[in-house]
Amino acid sequence: MWNASSTDTRTKQWLIHILVQEIVCDLDEATNEAVLLIHWTGGRHTELRVARVKTGRCPDMAPSAVEALRKLAGHWPDRELAVSLNRMRCKPGYGETWTTFRVREMRERLGIPEFDPAKADGEMISLMKAAERLGICVGSAKSLVLKGILPAKQILPGSPWLVPVEALASEEVRIGVQRAIDRRPKVYQQYQYDKFIGLPGL
Repeated sequence: MWNASSTDTRTKQWLIHILVQEIVCDLDEATNEAVLLIHWTGGRHTELRVARVKTGRCPDMAPSAVEALRKLAGHWPDRELAVSLNRMRCKPGYGETWTTFRVREMRERLGIPEFDPAKADGEMISLMKAAERLGICVGSAKSLVLKGILPAKQILPGSPWLVPVEALASEEVRIGVQRAIDRRPKVYQQYQYDKFIGLPGL
């Protein structure tokens, strides 16, 4: 039934609900693997090992925190700067993660003014705001960016995308947005509710 061409995703979800009681994840540091123990209904167990991504396989290309702050501070508030610095792996000197307080502290030490939304470049908006204006989710908007349909830029690799406002009205973007909307299931809200599988009993 699982491999039948007529079996849709929703049916497979219900099969999993029936067959799987729970999945317990553990880490094996010696082999650098994630160990998944599947508890099946009926009492049987299956162990599955998945290799974890190894760190250090490529050189660290993250910019320094000072460089990143100088380039990004005028475009984003401190909270979003903290998220971006952590995403780009720009570590503070003391080895902790970035918080809004730490960003503000370093920004003030460097003499960088606070982000002022009134003075922000009105010609560029974030990808999230662009998605809201287009009536699609952020994932679909990013897909349009990666396909070259929606123009956008990153000041630094890993930093938030900036989208020119004028690009939202282009015919190419309008067609791309319509295609993204047309790909939605007919019962979109019900699909949003059903697409994630919860663990039994939760």
